[in-house]
Amino acid sequence: MQRVLVVGGTGLIGSTVATELARRGYDVAVAGRNRPEEGAPAAAHRWVEGDYTSPGWTERLREFDALVFAAAQDIRHVGPHASAETWQDVQTASLPAFFAEARDAGVRRAVLVGSYYHQVLPDLVATNAYVRARAEAERGVLALATPEFAVCAVNPPNVVGVAPGRALHAFAKMVRWARGGLAAKVPDCAPHGGTNYISVHAVAAAVAGAVERGESGRAYLIGDENLSFQSYFQALFDAAGAGRTVAVCDDDHAFLPDDFLVAGKGVTIDYEPDAAERELLGYEGGDLAATLRAMVAAVDALPPRG
Repeated sequence: MQRVLVVGGTGLIGSTVATELARRGYDVAVAGRNRPEEGAPAAAHRWVEGDYTSPGWTERLREFDALVFAAAQDIRHVGPHASAETWQDVQTASLPAFFAEARDAGVRRAVLVGSYYHQVLPDLVATNAYVRARAEAERGVLALATPEFAVCAVNPPNVVGVAPGRALHAFAKMVRWARGGLAAKVPDCAPHGGTNYISVHAVAAAVAGAVERGESGRAYLIGDENLSFQSYFQALFDAAGAGRTVAVCDDDHAFLPDDFLVAGKGVTIDYEPDAAERELLGYEGGDLAATLRAMVAAVDALPPRG
């Protein structure tokens, strides 16, 4: 049985990847700075404590055959106006250094879960510090590939899903909005523009496929449905049984602020993933509406907050 470590295994993508790999018969451990919450999916796996930005991982990595890295921080974690030094710390310098330790430890296969911006909008690399850091980190990681160390990247767009705990309670605010509970504060509208969306389950399948069949040195752009932000919020309203129509507005949106629109206000990102790569990785789509319904059901199952 192959042993695989999922770094960032307590987060949404990492925990779903860990569950998918375990389903496929891998011996899975998860790593991160904070132990999984009791009852969370990641709590079903062995825990390895550590911060990927700090060196000293080589000995801990020696027991693993494969590695999935799903922990790199983005603008949701450090803010949209982080300094170049911050991105250097959490992306450009730390990721290649961590993967170099994995290679030195004898890990045979590794997958970096990255981001789609630098592949679909390469001009942003020159103008956006976050996108540039992602691109440079990926380049540094893929440059480590050797005949004994197969490493590739999987780059998803906006990921639809929610993990138990604080993230689910945060999503509960959006459900409350959809059901009219925040009408005085948040209008029934969405910003101009849109992007590609994919469910976290499809991402997990693609990552597992990359662990098994990914070509070393390759970066795979994955995706599913191209939606306007209006269409996405309307799908949320429909999943919540709101019975109302989402409009389009120019105002800074409470749940999708201008500062978090990496491509820029009003920009629409549309693309189709390569069919051959999709077949290679073995992921499917078309499940966004079902995923949103499951997310709403998880919110409805939360105990009342005192």
